[in-house]
Amino acid sequence: MPDWRAESEAAFDAYVDALIGVIGHADRAEPLKDYCLGLLMPMERKSVEPLAAVAAPSRVAAKHQSLLHFVGQAPWSDATLLARVRDWVLPQIEQRGPIRAWIVDDTGFPKKGKHSVGVARQYCGQLGKQDNCQIAVSLSIANDAASLPIAYQLYLPHIWAEDPEQRRKAKIPAEITFQTKPQIALAQIKTAKAEGVSAGVVLADAGYGADGGFRAGLSELDLSYVVGVQPTLSVWRPG
Repeated sequence: MPDWRAESEAAFDAYVDALIGVIGHADRAEPLKDYCLGLLMPMERKSVEPLAAVAAPSRVAAKHQSLLHFVGQAPWSDATLLARVRDWVLPQIEQRGPIRAWIVDDTGFPKKGKHSVGVARQYCGQLGKQDNCQIAVSLSIANDAASLPIAYQLYLPHIWAEDPEQRRKAKIPAEITFQTKPQIALAQIKTAKAEGVSAGVVLADAGYGADGGFRAGLSELDLSYVVGVQPTLSVWRPG
């Protein structure tokens, strides 16, 4: 009988090895593997300290520092990493059929305190109400068998973008300015199209579909879309 555990471990190792080439120094390979492994473990909290306890139970403090530096200080590009993930995973997905949809969405992460970048009182989908949270805008591609996020960007609210002291403390680069969620999503879509990602129908809820600039941008890119809108929106037939 096939050794499924050995095959899974080999597949995981090959996947992580494919990512190591885009994170810079070789000394980041071990924390990358530990971090990915921790995210797969059945744990409620996926913050660095619990991950360190799982990855190295006999030396939690040292592993915690290693992971903390990797996640918070090491200068690797998340966009480049996601592009490598896409190059690795997309061919596997397309074996089950062509890409049919590009899915725009945002995800809220409840957060206590106010020091994590982007935390503000705003609508959090996980909680179904306004509360302290971070929000990330994502673009995923999908067919009938699977979906894959190919872009992921933290939303920076006005109160963060326009506060020099908060920006300084959180080390937010000067080139990062305020963008609405539809603006972030449209930039992600433009990048995906420029990089030759297999096109699909763009799907988004009314948080994006109600934005006229977002819809116009999709039309300029010659992309078909199905989006939610507000009941007050006026529409007309082509021509």
